[in-house]
Amino acid sequence: MTDSAIPRPPSRSLGARLLDLLIWGGVAVLLLYSIDDVNLGDLSRLFSNAENTRMFAGELLRPDFTDWRLFVEKMWETVQIALWGTFIAVFAAVPMGLAAARNVAPVWVVTPVRWVMNMLRSIPDLVIGLLFVVAVGLGPLPGVLAIALNTAGVLAKLFSEAVESIDKGPVEGVRATGASSLHEIVWGVIPQVAPLWTSFALYRFESNSRSATVLGLIGAGGIGQVLFDRMNAFDFRDVSAIVVVVVIAVTLIDMLSQAMRKRLL
Repeated sequence: MTDSAIPRPPSRSLGARLLDLLIWGGVAVLLLYSIDDVNLGDLSRLFSNAENTRMFAGELLRPDFTDWRLFVEKMWETVQIALWGTFIAVFAAVPMGLAAARNVAPVWVVTPVRWVMNMLRSIPDLVIGLLFVVAVGLGPLPGVLAIALNTAGVLAKLFSEAVESIDKGPVEGVRATGASSLHEIVWGVIPQVAPLWTSFALYRFESNSRSATVLGLIGAGGIGQVLFDRMNAFDFRDVSAIVVVVVIAVTLIDMLSQAMRKRLL
């Protein structure tokens, strides 16, 4: 009995290899071309003012926790801004994600919804936050609204892509019972995408906890506002303490998010 012939390893066509070479070669050329545009040639500046750098680093390595209660209070406000912004965004993203899925909604619904999603994602949350600061004044509310709008656009895109990748079998099974389109979504689509949607929402909450810190720089409440004030006052020991508080808070949020994902997925 002769051994069966060993199949040849898969090989790629010449056209595919040329396309890869073109793509990655183009990326390499772009990186080399943009060295001067992004001033990478000026990295020596990091060491030209070594004395100032040492003084700055020395201050950062000696955090001052005298006002730790204020820092913790403002960090908690930042977490609440991120939580409410993400919560509102999820409720807005669910219908948009379903309406933007090509296997659920007709094209005349999908197209305008995707335009809205692209607009929400393309406008930086800092710009949205500035608009709301002008509209409603300083405080946490502009931060909540800015995070909600920006995150809604991001989550809606992720939700729609999850819906488009579902298994058609359960949906067709529900349809075979004579159920309506709404029942197809509730019993055939949502159970398949709910775990992935939850993972996306938790990840965005982690990301929004950091974004809410930055929004404080424009007066949208939270720890960022205190951080901006201390930086303007060149109080780098307080800046270092604030950074420590932010790192601890984000780490705890990440641990909580991972625990929730393990239980839900």
